[in-house]
Amino acid sequence: MNQITYPDFEKVDIRVGTIRSAQLLEGARKPALRLEIDFGPEIGIKKSSAQITVHYTADCLVGRQVAAVVNFPPRQIGKFMSEVLTLGFPDAAGAVVLFAPDRVVPDGGKLF
Repeated sequence: MNQITYPDFEKVDIRVGTIRSAQLLEGARKPALRLEIDFGPEIGIKKSSAQITVHYTADCLVGRQVAAVVNFPPRQIGKFMSEVLTLGFPDAAGAVVLFAPDRVVPDGGKLF
């Protein structure tokens, strides 16, 4: 594994936000959800495509906090423009389990 320095880590802007809406992403090659995540007043609401349908439904996600990389360039996913990368870890079968704080924190908080 390649090592990085702390300044390398600081280049990745990982923030916490609250999911404001979630729905199935139409036209995706793999099942995915379209998320709108509120990252607070500094960053605002951003959209994300997330392949998390094994463990999550759209209904169970609204109001939940998640972590995301907010400084990647937007990425076209079918007809949808994903603005942030929502973070998760693979379970034993490889399905995504979302990464989130274990207590509610202010939206927009930066991971350090």
